[in-house]
Amino acid sequence: MTETTPDAAKPAKAAAQTNHLVAKLWNYCNVLRDNGMSTIEYVEQLSYLLFLKMVDELQNDPWNPRDFSNIVPAEYNWASLARKRGPDLEAHYSATLKALGTHPNTTIGTIFDGAQNRITKPALLEKLVVELIGKEDWTVTGTDLKGDAYEGLLNKGASDTKTGAGQYFTPRALIDAMVDVTRPGPDDTITDPACGTGGFLIAAYAYINKHHISTMPLDERKAFDTGDKIWGNELVPGTARLAAMNMLLHGIGKSDGPSLITVKDALAEKPSGRHASLVLANPPFGRKSAITVIGQDGDAEKEDTQYDRDDFTATTTNKQLNFLQHIMSLTAIGGRAAVVLPDNVLFEGGAGEKVRRKLLTEFDLHTVLRLPTGIFYAGGVKANVLFFDRKSPRADGKPHTTDTWFYDFRTGQHFTLKQRPLTRAHLDDFVAAYKPGEPIADRVEQKTEDADGNAEFGPWRKFSYEELTARDKVNLDVTWLKDPALEDADSDLPPEVIAEEIVRDLQSALNEFAAIAKALGGEVEVPDEDEI
Repeated sequence: MTETTPDAAKPAKAAAQTNHLVAKLWNYCNVLRDNGMSTIEYVEQLSYLLFLKMVDELQNDPWNPRDFSNIVPAEYNWASLARKRGPDLEAHYSATLKALGTHPNTTIGTIFDGAQNRITKPALLEKLVVELIGKEDWTVTGTDLKGDAYEGLLNKGASDTKTGAGQYFTPRALIDAMVDVTRPGPDDTITDPACGTGGFLIAAYAYINKHHISTMPLDERKAFDTGDKIWGNELVPGTARLAAMNMLLHGIGKSDGPSLITVKDALAEKPSGRHASLVLANPPFGRKSAITVIGQDGDAEKEDTQYDRDDFTATTTNKQLNFLQHIMSLTAIGGRAAVVLPDNVLFEGGAGEKVRRKLLTEFDLHTVLRLPTGIFYAGGVKANVLFFDRKSPRADGKPHTTDTWFYDFRTGQHFTLKQRPLTRAHLDDFVAAYKPGEPIADRVEQKTEDADGNAEFGPWRKFSYEELTARDKVNLDVTWLKDPALEDADSDLPPEVIAEEIVRDLQSALNEFAAIAKALGGEVEVPDEDEI
């Protein structure tokens, strides 16, 4: 199946408009950064103002059948801001944020919860209100253009390393590939328990909108606004408000409707009565520094915060392993999941071995995509995407996993965030090999020939359940390809790319050794990758 990237499919005019808008928004961001505001704070302030402007446009649209007059009280609406100037504007803006933060469980409540004015210079606020937000029409031209511009701004904001904003951002090309192979449909219930700025949820909705919306009854379309079909969870309130705004700008949810984003610690309690048929996630990297987890094995790893999860098979303070266990619980029987996880989940012993054995036995772990370094903002991250299905328990006690297919997209691949960023086209071969929507039995291993004409495996091959469970500690950190750069002394890689890869490899090795030392009882602090 031939795939096209969203950018390629998008009309050139719309793409140019989006880029123009992102550049304009970013230009103002630079002004505010010069006045001590971080990028993430700027985007947050922009969310408040955009929301008020959009509601104003909807209220004044004679063709819109809905009544938006009750969403924002007249004394705090956009018109009330736009009439003021200087210190009066700043004071009124601060009062508006405080007043609108009192609408719990709605989209408006999620966006304004705990909101504070960070723009302390009245002249700058006036520029935003009058020259940037006020002169644009944010709703008439549709949601895609403004949504793409907002997401473009979030993408740029992810490079703000001082605030660690990048930890919330998954490369859009990777998100699109994961969505393309999992193929969300109208009957799916979709969630992301660590949704960041909402990238997976928006991409899943866009896929359904592109492939199914024309045949969906009105009631099914409306279900996307109520939280019955698509919802997310985010631990950090500031990031949750960006997600709520991002989804709203992409046409998901209603400003006065129920919030599609829940703000809480996803690991704090097990899913009860609400499971999803499709879970898409990239849980935050690193170890949680202050938790106690008690699992089925009765062990407890103590720090400050306690999780009592009897649905967890293994006890661990490894945040990724806990998120994996949470997602295994969160996935409905008959459902599927695609989760980005670092390498340590594939090889760590103890709790890691218990979780992997359960994943292979009680779930169908059918695919592992091994990702290259250089595609995440967090440094030194070696990650993978695990694709698995949840099945009903088998009466014969046999494992659900028969074969696990590995795609090595790491060996010999060289990416950097600026000079060679990951694009959707780089993942075309993986998507084609995956054969989305077709029986797994139709997949075919890729084979090549070495210099002597001997057959050898290519990047796509399968390992049986017996082969994987026979490995020491059920280690899924499987490699078989040779890196051509290591064998080619005349590699034409630019020196800066080689240097970046060396730095990432050293960071990754440090993380892995620290994790091993701690597992052996050492007193070593295990740093989050994003802190390095």
